[in-house]
Amino acid sequence: MSRQITGAVIEELNAPFKLETLEVDDQPKAHEVLVHIVASGICHSDEAVRNGSAGDYAYPGVVGHEGAGIVEKVGSSVTTVKEGDHVILSYDYDGTCRHCLTGHPSSCINWGKLNFAGVRPDGSVAFTREDGSPIHNFFNQSSFTTETLVQERNITVIDKDIDLRKVGPLGCGFVTGSGTVFNGLNPKEGTTIAIVGTGAVGSAALMAAKIKGCSKIICVDIHDSRLEMAKELGATDTINSLNEDWVDKVHEITNGEGVDFAIDTTGISAIMHQAITALASGGHLAPIAVTAKTLEFMPWNEITALQKHVDGVLMGDAIPQIGIQTLIDFWQAGEFPFDKLEKFYTFDQVNEANQASNDGSVIKPVMVIDQDYVPGE
Repeated sequence: MSRQITGAVIEELNAPFKLETLEVDDQPKAHEVLVHIVASGICHSDEAVRNGSAGDYAYPGVVGHEGAGIVEKVGSSVTTVKEGDHVILSYDYDGTCRHCLTGHPSSCINWGKLNFAGVRPDGSVAFTREDGSPIHNFFNQSSFTTETLVQERNITVIDKDIDLRKVGPLGCGFVTGSGTVFNGLNPKEGTTIAIVGTGAVGSAALMAAKIKGCSKIICVDIHDSRLEMAKELGATDTINSLNEDWVDKVHEITNGEGVDFAIDTTGISAIMHQAITALASGGHLAPIAVTAKTLEFMPWNEITALQKHVDGVLMGDAIPQIGIQTLIDFWQAGEFPFDKLEKFYTFDQVNEANQASNDGSVIKPVMVIDQDYVPGE
């Protein structure tokens, strides 16, 4: 059985999103959950699928992976979620491989297959057009829809008094940036960090660095408006790299040493190289952008002689069901004010919202898909 829904479909590479009437399988299989989507953030990874920089994707499809909504139905073997639960959606993982079992589900050996294959784990599709032709999913989630079918492990249950319009981006952008600090780099109090790119991911890393007690939090961007927000969120120093050599400025701020940690969210090869140069001896760089660009090896004296490190960190190395709730706790305590970065759009403004994300005018666009939703009800 199926029901009609509305989805924002990407028909082919570089095509705009187009709202269409689709069919969703409304009979969840054993470990599946049918979710009514209230709102969804727009992440750069959605754009990376649209423009091809995320690698191969089976078009046509529905992306979106920062969804928040209300559970409508659960499969027969689902034990952690029930009808009526308010939930945030994140990535999928198998829960059984050695990485999952040791607390690193973003390193799951089946991560790529589960999140990027575009189909359910059994190979079937969750969405079809009215003529029966398949529509592929993303992150086993596809939150650019009015209803979606996900796996149980995609879900984090939250309190019903939390505004679902705000919290979807905790499932990807904000948990990625903060988790890179909390879990991937784990800086000690008093250490220094540079964050290159102060979009949603970079801003989350900044707030996490403040929580961790970094003595210097240096934010680099080309948008003065974003740098002003970075100051409000806790940056100790900001640099507009259009106006000055940011690496030289970092060395000046740190008395010639460089920073202990750096995070690159731009995915631009030259900037990733610059970030390595900005590191102190023994420093760590986490390049975490979704990009088709490459990071070439640096000269021996820049890497080995100075014992610098490049650390791969996917999805903040976070366990979603723990990391998301941690961010909610910090938010409610006033320490992680992510909602300052958000701007709401309606579902039919999906292309406008995506463009605002791309051009840097909005840090975190959020589509409110259910306009009738009332927080707390």
